[in-house]
Amino acid sequence: MTSLFQPVPSKSQSAPLLKRKNAPPWLQPLASASEFALDHVNHTHVQDFLHALSDDSHSQQDYPEHISASSKLVPPLNSKKPKRNQHAEEKGTPKGISHTLFKYPLIMIIGTIMFFELMFYLGLRQAVRIWESLFSWRGKRRELRNHLRASRTYEEWCVAAEALDRYMNKDDWKANPVYGYYDYRLIQKVIKHLRIYRCANDEDSAVHLKDVLYVCLKQNFAGVENAKLYSNTYLGTKYLIDDFVNEVTASLEALLENRHISLEDKRLALRLYSKNYGRSALCLSGGAGFGYFHLGVIRALLDRQLLPSIITGTSAGSLLGALVCTRTDEELAQVLVPSLSQRIHIAHDSWVAKLKHYATTGALFDSEHWCREAMWFTRGSLTFKEAYERTGRIFNVSVVPSDPHSPPKLLNYITAPNCVVWSAILASAAIPGILNPVVLMQKIPNADHLVPYNYGHRFKDGSLRTDIPTQALHNLFNVNYAIVSQVNPHIHIFFYAAQGSPGRPVTHRYGKGWRGGFLASTAEQILKLELSKWLKVLRDLDLLPKVLNQDWSSIWLQKFDGEVTILPKASLSDWRYIVADPDEQRVEQLLVSGQLQTWPKVAMIRNRLAIENAIQKGRKLVREQSQEASKQSATRLGKSGDTSDEGGVSGGEELLDEAHFWSGRRRRASMPSSMEDRELAKEEQRRRRFISKFTETITSPDPPKKPVSPPLDLDSDSD
Repeated sequence: MTSLFQPVPSKSQSAPLLKRKNAPPWLQPLASASEFALDHVNHTHVQDFLHALSDDSHSQQDYPEHISASSKLVPPLNSKKPKRNQHAEEKGTPKGISHTLFKYPLIMIIGTIMFFELMFYLGLRQAVRIWESLFSWRGKRRELRNHLRASRTYEEWCVAAEALDRYMNKDDWKANPVYGYYDYRLIQKVIKHLRIYRCANDEDSAVHLKDVLYVCLKQNFAGVENAKLYSNTYLGTKYLIDDFVNEVTASLEALLENRHISLEDKRLALRLYSKNYGRSALCLSGGAGFGYFHLGVIRALLDRQLLPSIITGTSAGSLLGALVCTRTDEELAQVLVPSLSQRIHIAHDSWVAKLKHYATTGALFDSEHWCREAMWFTRGSLTFKEAYERTGRIFNVSVVPSDPHSPPKLLNYITAPNCVVWSAILASAAIPGILNPVVLMQKIPNADHLVPYNYGHRFKDGSLRTDIPTQALHNLFNVNYAIVSQVNPHIHIFFYAAQGSPGRPVTHRYGKGWRGGFLASTAEQILKLELSKWLKVLRDLDLLPKVLNQDWSSIWLQKFDGEVTILPKASLSDWRYIVADPDEQRVEQLLVSGQLQTWPKVAMIRNRLAIENAIQKGRKLVREQSQEASKQSATRLGKSGDTSDEGGVSGGEELLDEAHFWSGRRRRASMPSSMEDRELAKEEQRRRRFISKFTETITSPDPPKKPVSPPLDLDSDSD
């Protein structure tokens, strides 16, 4: 799809970049600034949002109205003064004399213990860093690492990473398939059989090829997705893993081209492959001003065509997630440049103005201003469904109701299709004290105005409870592989990687030891578990005071990582920008830093997405062929049979598909032997009509609706 906007020269902002030597393409000046010049603000929708914020009818209690015949002139006899806070809401906190007496002494004791443990932990981390700098990174190794950090393109980084691997004698490790963290013997057998069945051209081999693929297309099959396989080198992994990925993708292509397998069997097989293998998602965490680090992560994945179609964002991550999911790849390549800083005016006011606003409203920032600024990132008032139809990307935003007892919600084109994206971004960024809880807005048919969503109840920052909503993503889209960009400043300092991480092996004993030595790694783990233990004690005994009516223990006690976790390389100076807008130089720095932290993970992400994308492309191809066959059948027979696997799929249809996949009839239907081709075609049509009648009668009584383009991703196995 070509871009809708043509670039315009901007000399004032691009001149410094032209003077640089060997600047990467994404740092070159834009030929156009039209995308940045567009104004997507809808003033009518802004007024609708302000009207919804000013309406407090949803917060009024539905108590019965007291009607009295008394008058101020003639007071009633025996009148009693009404009790104050008669209808005060019960908070549900435990009551007891001992709890009241020992609450604050326990807080002081536990707080003191945690303070000293935290200081010891931070001191240990600094000691390990100094030790590595003085004794591990010396001489030739330090020189090679400096080349690695100075890279500005992925190709330069690969050259430097290969040099480091050669210096640390990792080439022999890659060539040797033996390793204790995966079943290399099973992988060798699978590769051997896939190659045999793929190259053969007979009926039995076609069936065996399909069955072997069914066995090996599982999440982390034989340990091939184990992070340890990528944590021993700077670039790549064992050659056997690469051979496995290449053979599986080649076998999937051969399956699609195999003439011995019917189109229906291909459809059912790919459906099961997708369900078993799962989907990947890019999860962008919150982190206030640190959230702009996501720009480099997104740019690195976009340039390598590794950007997953499922993206979730929380707080600051939702703003940049909306930037991605409302734009095509061509448009996205135009805005992921340092000039993006000219569209970031979230925190432009001075600290004096922020404090004045806090004194009057209880929040540092104004909801109306954030609403207008967020509209550019979301290309106006696009809904979740409209954003999906425009780009094909599934955007998810995690929010928390302002009621402390309500569960978090994940907004997307399935759970909230008509909800406006910019309102979800504001809700997900509404940290208490930073931005007041806001009302979600939605579009209604045949109307130019927005109306409140969910009865006008207010929502706030989703990272307070679910920064990375992996469970909700799995339930909705079968996501079982999370690529997490974690930039929360209070969290990423606790990621240690005692035995290395993908693309970053430990320096001790040439990658075979423990970071800082075994004793340092042991002390780090014990201190981290101790801090977590005391936080859980404070939370479970309800000892923590509710500051701004919020339990803050969850910002440390939830799950923050994924199968791949990308962390920023931050320093103390970065804290100056935690509630500040980045300038062009700062955005450029974040783009470079984010890519340098993402490139070590590219090999692991590429191997995972290579198989996943092959399955999804196969499903798309088979779907198109099925639709074409249905049209031809309708023309020839006068009626069409629906063979599309789009839309919602009930459990009955899934069981029917799986039973058909494993039944003996698949052999007769897909492998013509004694039947003539014409008789086989008639038998196939009768079988399809029978299955269609059965599913319509038993599992899908309503007639199927015509899917939109692109088709809604409502499949239980996340088509």
